[in-house]
Amino acid sequence: MALFSAIGFTPRLVMFDLDGTLVDSAADIAVALDRALADLGLPGVSEPQVRLWVGRGASRLVHCALEHLGVAGNVEQLHEALLARFMSRYQEDVSGRSTLYPGARELLEACRAAGIPQACVTNKPYAPARALLEALDILAPFDLLLGGDSLPHKKPHPGALQHCLRHFGVAATEALMVGDSRNDVEAARAAGVPVVALPWGYNHGEPIETSRPDWLLESLADLL
Repeated sequence: MALFSAIGFTPRLVMFDLDGTLVDSAADIAVALDRALADLGLPGVSEPQVRLWVGRGASRLVHCALEHLGVAGNVEQLHEALLARFMSRYQEDVSGRSTLYPGARELLEACRAAGIPQACVTNKPYAPARALLEALDILAPFDLLLGGDSLPHKKPHPGALQHCLRHFGVAATEALMVGDSRNDVEAARAAGVPVVALPWGYNHGEPIETSRPDWLLESLADLL
């Protein structure tokens, strides 16, 4: 078996989502959110609930938490306050409980050894995304990192993927997106990029196969 034989072609660029694709980070996100809620005198939420809310950016996560808690009053002001507290709390410890999914490190290193450029395209803000990659020692394989605050639009908007294609001078059909959520599949579709989806990540409780990715694989190791 050769690298990427499972999908029948070798891409000239691989773009990876981060949370739910390469890294199971929900536990650290849940702890940070719980601490941020406590800072504002609000009830906590559980890790299983957070796993259903992550994947569409920190602002959406905070929105889901406040909606779940049924908070009334000046919701917009509270949203901004909670978002700021969450980002501060999360930056304190982005990796204490986070783990790499099986095959993640091996796939990144294999692509690097094969000379295939790699980009990390995440809706997580750039600073904690970089800190998480550094802490788990998988920053080096990436030639480009785009956070949710790096460009005007987040996934499912195709802008970040299109930026990567231009940056590396690669045609959409020669690239590959690897993700775990409808956001990833829709962004890839809009950019004209083939997409691999994984079933274990953060997709707001929706089976990822309903998004109809080009390939649905059980493990990152399958691409090896």
